[in-house]
Amino acid sequence: MTTIEHRLPAGYRAASLRADALAGLTATPKSLPPKWFYDAQGSALFEKITELPEYYPTRAERAILRAVAPEIAALTAAATLVELGSGSSEKTRLLLSALRDAGTLRGYVPVDVSESALAAAGDALAAEYPGLAVHAVVADFEKYLGVPSAGPGGAAGDAAAGDGGDAGGARLVAFLGSTIGNMVPAERAVFLRRVRARLRPGDAFLLGTDLVKDPAVLVAAYDDSAGVTAAFNKNVLSVLNAELGADFDLDAFDHVAVWDAEREWIEMRLRAASAQRVRVRDLGLTVEFEAGEEMRTEVSAKFRESGVRTELAAAGLAMRSWWTDEGGQFGLSLAVPA
Repeated sequence: MTTIEHRLPAGYRAASLRADALAGLTATPKSLPPKWFYDAQGSALFEKITELPEYYPTRAERAILRAVAPEIAALTAAATLVELGSGSSEKTRLLLSALRDAGTLRGYVPVDVSESALAAAGDALAAEYPGLAVHAVVADFEKYLGVPSAGPGGAAGDAAAGDGGDAGGARLVAFLGSTIGNMVPAERAVFLRRVRARLRPGDAFLLGTDLVKDPAVLVAAYDDSAGVTAAFNKNVLSVLNAELGADFDLDAFDHVAVWDAEREWIEMRLRAASAQRVRVRDLGLTVEFEAGEEMRTEVSAKFRESGVRTELAAAGLAMRSWWTDEGGQFGLSLAVPA
């Protein structure tokens, strides 16, 4: 059985898009948050990206989970799996099956902004895992974690997460796909501290992180030869056109992916092919782009084991296990409250 808990204010998505677009389009340099790639078209494009030969992260993380899910289940003995940014929950099946086989699984709490994605995935999983209590939480995990409170010591400002869906027993909170790489270091620090504040003794945190590697491999993963990533990048403009009445000409922007060696992250940008003026009707805003001007649409940080360990420790989390795929492209870490 699937229950759905709403933890976003009415009109949250629309208000958030308006605020992000206004702030980003009037900033210098211009930028837009990557979460706005993901309308129905953007989500479909991303699924295509995960199947591209150049895009290794999804395959590498899945390979690690196939190999170590039973070990994770044994180490955590989790009764509840909480997944932040769950999406389709495809990789989650490996964890759920391992926990079920270990005899500890009772509940699953997927957290995502998309109610439709949560409902579809929740119903499918409830059917596949008889007796599993699926308590979906509609939330923006950057603001509402959706993880039941750790008690009086829970993070201030996160009380909206409530205690819904808590089946009791140990909990495993999973944040997969290296989504944490879309945050800059200061944002990661805040996020990890908030996760730590929601964990109780006996809980654990499973984190997926893409690793530093040959820049040519990294750039190819974000600038594939078939142009799927370019279409995905430009989709953020389609979202602004559809939802804010903007008049972006997608053909007037070029997809750019660059490796920042100093910060060790990939940046995706949209470069104006010519000078242009864009009207965003619902914001009452006119935006000028110079020829060649670039607008950042995503940061995707890459990590090293030592750096992950340090960032976790700074948030009060102690890394207990570290796994990589055979090629050393992706890392999965298991941490507990320090």
